[in-house]
Amino acid sequence: MEPRHLDVPFRLTGAGRTATTGEDDHVRDLIFSVLFTSPGERVNRPDFGCGLKTLVFAPASTAVAAATKLLVKGSLQKWLESEIEVVDVEVEAVESEITVLVAYRRRAESEL
Repeated sequence: MEPRHLDVPFRLTGAGRTATTGEDDHVRDLIFSVLFTSPGERVNRPDFGCGLKTLVFAPASTAVAAATKLLVKGSLQKWLESEIEVVDVEVEAVESEITVLVAYRRRAESEL
């Protein structure tokens, strides 16, 4: 039986129970948590996060894309090292848009 985790964001099911999720969705939730938490946002862990949200108003350039790639990969490796192996991070800056694509492998899958 696959382990169950609390779903993020927290919610109740139609039956009034706490919503749960499987391993794959849980790992995606962890990745989103790291990427969209700004350093300093968590009181007991002020260095946690990546701060990807700060890019909303940053200029889309190749320099920003290169820095973002390093930031994303480093943050995921630091905070989720036991959960995932970051295979690749692609960051593309086109006009006023920056696209970040993360390829990863779950550690539990690679150990099987």
